[in-house]
Amino acid sequence: MLRILLKSLRTGVVTEPTPTIDDPELEKIGIEVKRQIDARFGGSLAVREVDAGSCNGCELEIHALNNPYYDVERFGVHFVASPRHADLLLVTGVVSRHMQTALLRTLEATPSPRFVIAAGACACDGGEFGVSYASCGAVENVIPVDAKIPGCPPAPVDLLRGILAALAVRP
Repeated sequence: MLRILLKSLRTGVVTEPTPTIDDPELEKIGIEVKRQIDARFGGSLAVREVDAGSCNGCELEIHALNNPYYDVERFGVHFVASPRHADLLLVTGVVSRHMQTALLRTLEATPSPRFVIAAGACACDGGEFGVSYASCGAVENVIPVDAKIPGCPPAPVDLLRGILAALAVRP
């Protein structure tokens, strides 16, 4: 044990320093999102993310929104576990036939007024999979969509921009 401790003291810190947020676009978009959320929802927007059949690339970028670098909660956006508490559905992936009913039930459980965003190329237009015996294709083939966020996968800043677009679509 002493040998391991001495080795770690000799080696020191080998990780790189934490990057600082130097993205003025992120701050500008975030402030506008916060302004829209404050005006419509009284301070916070609850998001329910639904994976309808994705490769999890989009989910990794959505999870990045919550990390300390992007920290989307400072703009009033938080993710919830139940669609009954959600204001916005964020759907990723092509809608597989097995997830079609679950997506419809999730939409029904989400109280009105609600927003639906299709995130990623697969959710927007079916991506590489399209419509087949195992896939319904794009999200809009199953439920109405308010905004689309293209990209494979979309970057966290693009996701925030898409949330802003969805809020701007309907007064």
